Amino acid sequence: MPTPTIIATSLSATHSFSKSPQLYIRLEAGIGVQGDAHAGPTTQHIYIRKKDPTRRNLTQVHLIHAELLDALSLEPGQMGENLTTRHLDLHSLPVGTRLDIGTTTLEITGYRTPCSQINGLRPGLMNAVFTPSKQPNAGIMAIVLTSGDIHPGDPIHITLPPLPHRPLGPV
Repeated sequence: MPTPTIIATSLSATHSFSKSPQLYIRLEAGIGVQGDAHAGPTTQHIYIRKKDPTRRNLTQVHLIHAELLDALSLEPGQMGENLTTRHLDLHSLPVGTRLDIGTTTLEITGYRTPCSQINGLRPGLMNAVFTPSKQPNAGIMAIVLTSGDIHPGDPIHITLPPLPHRPLGPV
């Protein structure tokens, strides 16, 4: 089985839908991706922040699998992800899974719930990112436990949490 790997790193300093590919990104523990609009100890997502500006930021890093982008004929960063992975079924990971990438450690918090803005990238894309059972398949979210740099080509080492595992839910 091929090694799970980071194939692209992306960020955006603005709340634009897509993010620009970078040579690497710097992650800060408890904050997120340095220079990204979604970095911060409390939520930076505009919709969630309007409801509760004090809510802990559980969406510091967005990961998406390249296999989905391939199927949709999209490029890394276009779906707003910070990390694009290959050879890793992100949606099968339980909440609390730790991903060691380079010198960083991420902890999975849940799945990304896509909103209608996704159709601005391509009409009909919202429907395309849901499984037949109506579960979202638009990536997962994580928090940063250990600061460091992540580069394309970095391998991903997975540590599952203790049993019983909690399946991914919305964050």
